[in-house]
Amino acid sequence: MTKPKLHFLLLNLGHFLDHLVMLIFATVAALVLRFEWGMPYSTLIAYATPGFIAFGIFSLPAGWLADRWSREGMMAVFFIGVGVFSLACAAAQTPLQMATGLFFVGMFAAIYHPVGLTLVVEGAKRTGMALALNGIWGNLGVGGAALLTGLMIDSTGWRSAFFWPGVISLVLGVAYIALMWSEIIHLPGKKRAAARANPNPQRKTYLPQTDREIYLRITLIILFTAGISAFVFQSVTFALPKIFEERLTGIAETATMIGWATFIVAGIASLAQLAVGHLLDTAGPRTMFLFVAALQCICFLLMPGLTDWWALIVALFFVTGSFGQLPINDYIIGKTATPELRASIYGARFVLTFTVLAISLPFIGWIHANWGFDALFRILAVISASVFVAASLLPKRVPEPAPAPAE
Repeated sequence: MTKPKLHFLLLNLGHFLDHLVMLIFATVAALVLRFEWGMPYSTLIAYATPGFIAFGIFSLPAGWLADRWSREGMMAVFFIGVGVFSLACAAAQTPLQMATGLFFVGMFAAIYHPVGLTLVVEGAKRTGMALALNGIWGNLGVGGAALLTGLMIDSTGWRSAFFWPGVISLVLGVAYIALMWSEIIHLPGKKRAAARANPNPQRKTYLPQTDREIYLRITLIILFTAGISAFVFQSVTFALPKIFEERLTGIAETATMIGWATFIVAGIASLAQLAVGHLLDTAGPRTMFLFVAALQCICFLLMPGLTDWWALIVALFFVTGSFGQLPINDYIIGKTATPELRASIYGARFVLTFTVLAISLPFIGWIHANWGFDALFRILAVISASVFVAASLLPKRVPEPAPAPAE
C-alpha cells in the first residue's frame, strides 16, 4: 500500500474512532448507568453535554493551529489525546468524573473534523467521493458505538467499552506519527496548503468579484443548515439506542441486540453516502440537499406510534437521510474555501455544528421526559422542512477560488 493510501486509511480510521468515542456514553447511559448510578436517562445525558461543548468550541483553535503549525501534527495529537482520556472515562466512579473525562475526550476529538477533512480534501482527485468514503467510516463509528458498547455491556462490562477504544487510539497515534513524521516536522499546514494550491508563491487565491454575492448567499445557507441540521443529526445518533430500546421490544430485547440493530441501520445508511458522493461530483450539492431533506421530513412524520419492524424500517430511512446530508456542506466548503485557510473555515463550521449538538442534549432529554420521542419526531420533521427550504435557495453552480492575477 502506498503512503497516500495508508494515510487515507488512517484518516478514515480516525473518523470512525472520533464518532465512536463520542457516542459510547449514549448507550452506556441508556442501558446501564441509569440503573447502576440510580439516575433517570434525562438527567444522565446532561453529563455528556460538557464533552459535546468541547467537541464544538475546540474545533476552531484546532483548525487554526493546523493551518499555522502542522495538520499531520494535530492529527497525531488527536489520536493520543482521545486515547488517554477514553481510558480516564473507563476509570470514572462518579457522574462528575465521567463528565470531566468526556469533556477532555471531546476537546481532543474536536481536532478531527477541521483537520482530518482538510487532509482528505487536499489529497482527493474527486472531492465528493473522498468525503463520502470518509463519511462512511464516521457513520460506521456512530453505529459501531452502540454495537460495541452493547457487546461489552453483555460480556465484560461497560468500562471496557471506553477502555479498548482508548488503547486502539493510542496504537493508531503511534502508527500515524511513524508514517507522517517527516510532514509533522518539516511541512507546516499553511505553507503546504498554499504551495499545493498555488505553485507560484507570489500569487494568492481569491474569489472573483462576480461570484461574491453568490458566495455570501452560500455562506448564509451553510451556517443555517449546518446549525439546524446538527440538531437532527444529534437526535438521530445519540438517541437511537434509546429509541430502539423503547420501540423494538418485540425484536431486540438485549443490549447486544439493540447494538446490532443500531449498527445495521447505521451501516446500511452509510452506503447512501457513496451515492451522494458520486452525485455531488455530477449533479451538484443543491439537488442532493433537496432530496435528503425531503426524505428526512417524510420519515419523521411517519415515525410517531410505530414499533418493531415498521419502526426499524422507517428509522433506517431517516438515518439514511441524516447521514446522506453530512458530506454536502463539507463538499461546498471544500470547493469554495481558499486552501490556505480551509482548516480554519472547517473549524468555524464545526464550532457551530457541535455547539448545537451539545445544546441539543438537554433539550432531547426534556422532550423525552415530558412528551416522549413522538413529539421529538414531529419537531425533527419541521426542522427538516426548513432545511429543504434553505437548500432550494442554493445556486446550481458552486464558485471556486481562482489564482489572483499577477501584479
